[in-house]
Amino acid sequence: MQQSHGIGYREYGRKLDKRIVVEKRRQQEYEQCKHIVAEIDSQLHK
Repeated sequence: MQQSHGIGYREYGRKLDKRIVVEKRRQQEYEQCKHIVAEIDSQLHK
């Protein structure tokens, strides 16, 4: 948690605003990964 998001688990659990920032970043990373996988998939199945 500390390395990937710059926040410790204790602080993540206590502060809602920090948790929201982390979860938004996680969602963005997830969407980017889905897009990359879809691109690779389409290139493999041409």
